[in-house]
Amino acid sequence: MIPVRDSVPVRAPPFVTWALIGLCVAVFLFQVSLPPRAAEAFVRRYGLVPARYADPAWALAAGLPPDDWLPFLTHMFLHGGWAHLLLNMWTLWLFGAAVEDRLGHLRYLAFYLACGLAAGLAHAWVNAASTVPALGASGAIAGVLGAYARLFPRAWIILLVPVLFVPVFFAVPAMTYVAVWFALQLLQGTAAALLPGESGVAWWAHIGGFLAGWALVPLLRRPRPARRPLYADEGVLGFGPCGQR
Repeated sequence: MIPVRDSVPVRAPPFVTWALIGLCVAVFLFQVSLPPRAAEAFVRRYGLVPARYADPAWALAAGLPPDDWLPFLTHMFLHGGWAHLLLNMWTLWLFGAAVEDRLGHLRYLAFYLACGLAAGLAHAWVNAASTVPALGASGAIAGVLGAYARLFPRAWIILLVPVLFVPVFFAVPAMTYVAVWFALQLLQGTAAALLPGESGVAWWAHIGGFLAGWALVPLLRRPRPARRPLYADEGVLGFGPCGQR
């Protein structure tokens, strides 16, 4: 099931969402332009390696200063491949605009970075012994999903389901979509924490980012007088100003 549209109208272009997508794409293009050894060093330097902070002796031996906290920020702009990048950017494009519209540009940027930091901390705490760099904007985007669910509990999501190469579209409540997504993160994150070996997905970054987004968004939402009403032609056809039917 591929989400292709949400039902929440926005009042202004989502400049910050566009800028975040552009920055992630630019960093990824730079990353893939590097020779293999340089690309590996780049990812190791700016990706989030939990053991770097949990085991300073190992970090120093590996050439990673344990007092450099920059990767908690930079890891959210790196990606592990085209599919990883496209999935994250599509999700940010789909859900970020409505959240940015309700928070305002600067508050939304602060919110996004805070969710990314929370996601990194959650991942590092649960996977303290991991020496694998964690990459990706998915933790910060999980925060956007948490905010979206809290701001627009009555919104709807249009999903695309290919059936024998025939595209079928149908609408589901956004809360249902997000609840199923979060339940899967909890299930897979718990399984990854209990089973031996390292998972290739930072499930607890998703969980930490989502919970941060859910908790932070009421504190950052602009007061109603600061937002002009929606004009009649700004709504999504068939849905109300909060995306409701």
